[in-house]
This record gives sequence, structure tokens and C-alpha cells, in this order.
Amino acid sequence: MIFLAVMGGILAIGYFWYVSLVGKRNGALEALSSIDVQLKKRHDLLPNILKIAKKFMDHEKEVLAKVTEMRSLAGKSYDRGNVDEVSGHLKAESGLQSAMMQFFAVAENYPDLKANQNMIRAQETFEEVEGHISAARRFYNSSVTSLNNAVQIFPGNIIANIANITAMPYFEMAEVEKKPVDASDYLS
Repeated sequence: MIFLAVMGGILAIGYFWYVSLVGKRNGALEALSSIDVQLKKRHDLLPNILKIAKKFMDHEKEVLAKVTEMRSLAGKSYDRGNVDEVSGHLKAESGLQSAMMQFFAVAENYPDLKANQNMIRAQETFEEVEGHISAARRFYNSSVTSLNNAVQIFPGNIIANIANITAMPYFEMAEVEKKPVDASDYLS
């Protein structure tokens, strides 16, 4: 009788631990979805910014092409259940953000573009969306920390292994983003 009670207690604890792990994984996936919503806003805004800029930036086709290429890479669909694909998607998004930082640094060389009201509004909207992405990234990374701790610490690691729940990647800044932008690099 005591043996059955102990086994029942162990199974109950294991079940509640499993439920907790699934909840943490689903929380991280929900946070990833909120990032995707904000990234979709960014992707929808970019063509408008590029159309406005093309009128003024005849000599900067390379920068415009880089932004377009990075948008295409970042816009590809991915399997949210596949850690490698999630990691690749987050790296592509960081590359797009880096390309946009370069674009706005180069845009500083064009007074007519800087003064264009449509461009000003587009840039303000872009900065607002970037703020939302930053907040979503913090929420996602917090959820991933909670999940990763639960998956990597005993006995959660055993239960996670049995349930095939794995750690998820953080949404980190690319090395390029960590360095300050030197506008003189783009002034010629």
C-alpha cells in the first residue's frame, strides 16, 4: 500500500512537471508568434520605404539590394517546432535589422530624402515597429530562459527528454548590431 502511494506520488509529480514543461514550451512559442507579428509589420513597411528611397538614392543600389535580399531571406517560412529553423529565422531577422541600420545611415547623405514627409513618416513608423520588436524579443527571451532552465535542470531534463521537449534559441543581436554605426563609413 505504501509502495503504491509512493509510486502514485512520483507519477503525479512527473505529470505536473511534464505539464509545466509543455506550458513553458507553449509560452515560448507564443512569444515567438508575437515576434512574428511585429516582424510582419516590418516586412510590410520595407517596400514602401524602399520605393520612397529609390527616387532619391540613384547611386546606392547596392544598399537597396542588400535590404531587399535580407527581407527575402527573413521572410521565408519556417517550422516553429524545428529549433534549427527557428535559429536560422532569427539570424536572418537580425541581418535584416542590420541592413536597415546601414540603409538609414546612408540615407543621411541625401538631404532631399531626409526632408521628404513620406520618408519621415515611414522612418518614424519603422522606429515604432522596431520598438515593438524589441519588446517582443525581450518577452521571447524571457520565455526561452524559463523553458531552457526547466529543460536543462534535473529532473526536468529527464522528463523533457522523454517528452521530446528541447531548449530553444535566444533571439540575439548580430555582432554588427553591437558595434556603433560610424556614418563616416558611408560618406564619400
